Amino acid sequence: MSVAATAPAFDRSTIRRRRRTALRTQVAPVVLMLVPALALFTIFVILPMGEAGFYSLFKWNGYGTPQDFVGLKNFELLLRNRTFWSALTNTGLIIAVSLAVQLPLALAMALLLAEKLRGRVAFRMVFFLPYILAEVATGLIWQFLYDGRYGAVALIWSWFGAGTDAPFILADRTLAMGAVLLLVVWKYFGFHMMIYIAGLQNIPPEVIDAARIDGASRWQIVRRIKIPLLFPTIRLSVFFSVVGALQLFDLVMALTRGGPSNATHSLVTYLFTFGVMRMEVGFGSAVGVVLFLICVVFSIVYRRTLMRGD
Repeated sequence: MSVAATAPAFDRSTIRRRRRTALRTQVAPVVLMLVPALALFTIFVILPMGEAGFYSLFKWNGYGTPQDFVGLKNFELLLRNRTFWSALTNTGLIIAVSLAVQLPLALAMALLLAEKLRGRVAFRMVFFLPYILAEVATGLIWQFLYDGRYGAVALIWSWFGAGTDAPFILADRTLAMGAVLLLVVWKYFGFHMMIYIAGLQNIPPEVIDAARIDGASRWQIVRRIKIPLLFPTIRLSVFFSVVGALQLFDLVMALTRGGPSNATHSLVTYLFTFGVMRMEVGFGSAVGVVLFLICVVFSIVYRRTLMRGD
């Protein structure tokens, strides 16, 4: 009777012990693999973020130990700086053009080149090549194209300009930002197109074949089947586009360096010009903190609202 009474307890304790042993054997490899990743994340992400927040409270030129504590004065100066608001507006304009022009154009070309057309691989390669080209090289090439004396603008102007001198687009405050926007669309259009093509290729062909059998037109298939099934890919593409616009730097620096008269600065080129180049590391750290907060808020809100089910 006593042996029978204690047998279930012995079985339960054995099961618990075996579960703990199995859990240890599963957790140990995971912990060993996480330690290097967490160490790298701490060194290259967490610590720089903390240092930027600390330095933003000082007036510091980057040499020695920061000692001139100014509190939130750097943020106050930043919010009163007209060029900062211009850079913020330019970044918002880049985001708007990317969402309203670049992504719809990329989607339209993806819908066309995802079909079994002759030469579609060559067209995909041609449209994707600008993305492969380095940003600095792209900016320098387009700087030459925009030149009003020797570039493509000068050549086209000589055909239709009625003998007048071609404009120097990158030296004109009213035209320079448009030149940057055109370059951004041209540079990253192919990247988003390839994302959409990959999403279209994951759509089961049986669904489209069934729609054709039911008499659906090509436009109805696109509007009611392909695009709705492509929504997760579109949301991912929008996320990449906005975050990329917030981090845009080398393309603008190579093309305009933020000029003329600080008219084409993005947030990151503004940080580099007014923080690093002028040896105002404390002020530049304040810009970095603001940019970081914008990116974090956007990422959290976007992922929790539009990408929750993806």
